[in-house]
Amino acid sequence: MREPTRMTCSKCSGSELGKGKHSGYAVMSPMKKTLSFGSEIEYILCTDCGFIIESYVKNPEKFKNTR
Repeated sequence: MREPTRMTCSKCSGSELGKGKHSGYAVMSPMKKTLSFGSEIEYILCTDCGFIIESYVKNPEKFKNTR
């Protein structure tokens, strides 16, 4: 997982950022690869107000050739 970059929250101007991920079966699946298990979604978020600043998949290579 990426390290949070030094930035402030655009919603509350908070500067304390944290990392998180969906739990359970919350994964993003490629559109054209029906047998793929997909990838977890990870987040950079503001720990003051909870605003999600960035979201990305943990394994982006699973989405190659899906357009």
